[in-house]
Amino acid sequence: MEDQASGNSEQHFDQSQHLSSASLVQRQNRILIADDESVTCRKLHGLLTGQGYEVVVTRNGTDAWECLQRDDTPLLAILDWMMPSISGVDICRRLRASKARPYVYAIILTAKDERPDLIKAMEAGADDYLSKPFDADELRVRLAAGWRVLALQDELRTKALHDDLTGLLNRGGILDIARREVAKTVRLGAPMAVVLADVDHFKDVNDVHGHDIGDAVLNETAQRFSAQLRDYDALGRYGGEEFLAVLPGCDATTAARVAERMRAALSDTVVTTRGQNIRVSASFGVAAVASALEPGVAELIAAADKALYRGKSSGRNRVEVAADGTRAQP
Repeated sequence: MEDQASGNSEQHFDQSQHLSSASLVQRQNRILIADDESVTCRKLHGLLTGQGYEVVVTRNGTDAWECLQRDDTPLLAILDWMMPSISGVDICRRLRASKARPYVYAIILTAKDERPDLIKAMEAGADDYLSKPFDADELRVRLAAGWRVLALQDELRTKALHDDLTGLLNRGGILDIARREVAKTVRLGAPMAVVLADVDHFKDVNDVHGHDIGDAVLNETAQRFSAQLRDYDALGRYGGEEFLAVLPGCDATTAARVAERMRAALSDTVVTTRGQNIRVSASFGVAAVASALEPGVAELIAAADKALYRGKSSGRNRVEVAADGTRAQP
């Protein structure tokens, strides 16, 4: 597809944090081991690789914590309680204090098996514990429990961020991505744009054909819009019949071309559902930001909304760009 933007790798990571199901599947074979004892490390490594896991080994708390800050960190970690520099329990505390990052399921590995010690580890944020010396079957069972917890959290997170009707990101999910991309613009100076789309005369569709047909039209609209975007773009149902696309690496001109493809994809072919052919169109407002001196998320979307309103007033089924890319004409 044309209009591919630069800096794809970082942009793709920012988007992938909101595609949690894919992220979990990709990382489900990776486990972090943090232990300064060579014998324990070798035993764990052998058992885990024998079960098909990719194992990341660290020998002290500092290296383990640095690994857990990376974008591709394993989501399950086995942490020795007593390690040089940072203990496994202290790493658990840090993980639970860092709420913005993906959840890491932490198993404390320890020779301490007294009840007060185990309570201390769990209160620090450990999800489970494994006593030394450990048994291979016990390790396997505890790992299975950890993956079940991560899968459940992933399912709940996905439902919380997605629209039930279209399967797209919901308002909260798409705004979260928009904030991330604006923050990246502030940090790196990379451009980004938003496209706000509103289905024209959608109330008439519901009134004439019924809400079931209206829902089918919204689903088809979502699919056609999605097909025009790159893998690392994001599309969400902003509310009702409104959709918001976040386009990393795009200036206003490029984003307007993307919006024009979205417009044509919807209006050029009738929507056929339940034996009815329905002509549908949408109007689009585009706004972009390219530096830290330009608007934040709220101002950016407001500019796109003003441009969208101008498109509605000018006859609908058209793309309008905010003046100077970010400021809509009064």
